[in-house]
Amino acid sequence: MARILAIGGAHIDRKGWLSAPHQPGASNPGRWETEAGGGAFNAARNLSRLGHQVTLVAPRGGDAASDMVARAADEAGIEDCPLTFLDRATPSYSAILEPDGNLVTALADMALYDLIPARRLLTSRLRKRLTGADLLLMDSNLPASALIAMAEAAYERGLPLAVIAVSPAKVVRWKPSLSKISCLAMNAAEAAALTGAPAQSPDDWQAMLSASGLKGGLVSAGAGPVAAFASLPSTTASSVLVPPPLDDVRDVVGAGDALASGYLDGWLAGDTIGDSLTRGIALARLIASVRGPVRQDLSRELLAQALQTMPKPAQYENPAAGAPA
Repeated sequence: MARILAIGGAHIDRKGWLSAPHQPGASNPGRWETEAGGGAFNAARNLSRLGHQVTLVAPRGGDAASDMVARAADEAGIEDCPLTFLDRATPSYSAILEPDGNLVTALADMALYDLIPARRLLTSRLRKRLTGADLLLMDSNLPASALIAMAEAAYERGLPLAVIAVSPAKVVRWKPSLSKISCLAMNAAEAAALTGAPAQSPDDWQAMLSASGLKGGLVSAGAGPVAAFASLPSTTASSVLVPPPLDDVRDVVGAGDALASGYLDGWLAGDTIGDSLTRGIALARLIASVRGPVRQDLSRELLAQALQTMPKPAQYENPAAGAPA
């Protein structure tokens, strides 16, 4: 199993589920669900439950929300090393959802992440953790200067860097460092923010992102085809798979982070691109079948069972391929 250093977002997700369709300007009945979340944190918890040795470094405030994040890290078996600001609030994301899950509105209180300078991450203590890690896992929540500095530090040590994109607005912070990223997990909108245009076909993402300097990537599109590629010493391997349908979808929050987690689990084990992508799809299906961004019962055995019982993903075939010019 790998030693993983995860740095990035670990905050509170609040979801307000309306009991009936939203009525603007009125008091709407419903219920709140509160849980720990964050791109790097979701992926870190998944990888820890799959048996990897994970250390988390994430900014937090001196409040009850920070304690909730700490408990979630402990439950997942993660070594928790927070960057604590006692006079600040732990970041949070609060969303109001229609009964069918569609978003009405949301508020992201993430100001604390903007206070993390590069020097706060590059202390002697953290440099030692970098030296002892097999993988650096980050998301895009911290300021661009901090992300660029960490990418450079990992590159100097020959340490693979995996990144969770988080959003189209934030993933562009990595643009100066794309060539130093081993795997960037993103959706189609986030990939288009990097390339400047959407792909006409999923199998176009490899060329478009490689032209931007990226050496390895994972591009999802909801329930649609997922593309993955990685530059190897002598060649570039790639795969585009169509996930099998999932009838019992309970909550898609965290599914993208799970896709990245499963893919990285296979990638760290030396699996092929296709096998790693299949593993990621299986883990994303496990997460989407329950409420919340992670599963408390996730284990290597549960993932193996999901792989055995899941219909095999289909190889994507471009309908435009072979069409007359």
